[in-house]
Amino acid sequence: MHIEKYDADRDVLLPLFALADDSSAQISSYFRLGEVLVACEGGLILGHVQIFETGDAGVFELKSMAVREERQGEGLGRALVAAAVSRCREGNGRRLIVSTATADIGNLRFYQRQGFRMYRIVQDAFVPSTGYPEEALVDGIPLRDQVFFERDLTLD
Repeated sequence: MHIEKYDADRDVLLPLFALADDSSAQISSYFRLGEVLVACEGGLILGHVQIFETGDAGVFELKSMAVREERQGEGLGRALVAAAVSRCREGNGRRLIVSTATADIGNLRFYQRQGFRMYRIVQDAFVPSTGYPEEALVDGIPLRDQVFFERDLTLD
């Protein structure tokens, strides 16, 4: 498995973006932004990570990341985050942020294990007016609030 910058047709990656986000409206708002790195093996794309500069000096956002369901749990997500961190550092990044649903316990664990720390919560971010299904659940937990994580890229 190797990770490389993806410069081809992003439409090929739509199924992965859909794994990462339940709102097609939200995906269409950021799908073409920034840079995408992909994890590949034998010509098959196994996962992706999308990063872009936020407009604040030295601050990058990890906007979308997913690994094919049948390959989850093999360390590919960890490798994609490490590649994103390296890429941001190359771009003089000092801080990398990411957000996820507070209901997604798996993502909360994952990002904390990658060195991210919580710093902000947005209540009612995942509602029909922002493109998400009414009364959606994640593992039986209502999908409502969004939590932001940050990782200081000047450490480690």
